[in-house]
Amino acid sequence: MIESRIQADGLLSPSGAPSFGLILDTNSFVPYYQQIVDHVRELVEKRALREGDGFFSEGEIARALGISKMPVRQAFQKLRAEGLLIVAKGKRPAIGSGRVPWNFQQLRGFSEEMRRRGLIPSARVLSMKVTEPELETAQALKLTLDEKVYALRRLRFVNAEPVAVVTSHLPVRIFTGIEKQDLEKQSLYQIFEDVYKRKLRWAEETIGATTAVEQDANVLQTKLAARC
Repeated sequence: MIESRIQADGLLSPSGAPSFGLILDTNSFVPYYQQIVDHVRELVEKRALREGDGFFSEGEIARALGISKMPVRQAFQKLRAEGLLIVAKGKRPAIGSGRVPWNFQQLRGFSEEMRRRGLIPSARVLSMKVTEPELETAQALKLTLDEKVYALRRLRFVNAEPVAVVTSHLPVRIFTGIEKQDLEKQSLYQIFEDVYKRKLRWAEETIGATTAVEQDANVLQTKLAARC
């Protein structure tokens, strides 16, 4: 078995403590990013890493393990989504408290978050259809092979300005008849809670920049990226 270790490079943690012995098994079928995530989880559970402890940067981990930044970045994204890693601009990454149970009042959707900031949210339904989900969606929602989803595509506004095109996939089995709800004036979170009596316990969001396709650029009233 070939192993890569941060420890082999004598790398110390930002707080000056000895390195935590991250090991990559290059013969394993488990992707590198998942190996990193699993190791950090284990150390947090064992309290070898504690909330507030300084952590390594993406570049430091990549260099120490002799791998590209991509799997490290994927690991960081997953750890951040789980609340195990906090990354703030201009600061060292730090260990977070981890995911905790959330109730509906604590877990805010787009509308609730905008209102909390004193802004006015609204939406326009662009399309709504029942369809077979793609494999990634089906796996994320833990659907059976024959289950269908509502594919809801909406244009979100803040203070009447278009800010995002959002596609939501909702299992038909759970949200039967949701097309009858006012999906432009009501928050989806509110509908889940009040109509379907479903409490949201956690959410995972990945936010990033991408090149708008023509359809999205049109509804967002923005320009298409120049082609090389």
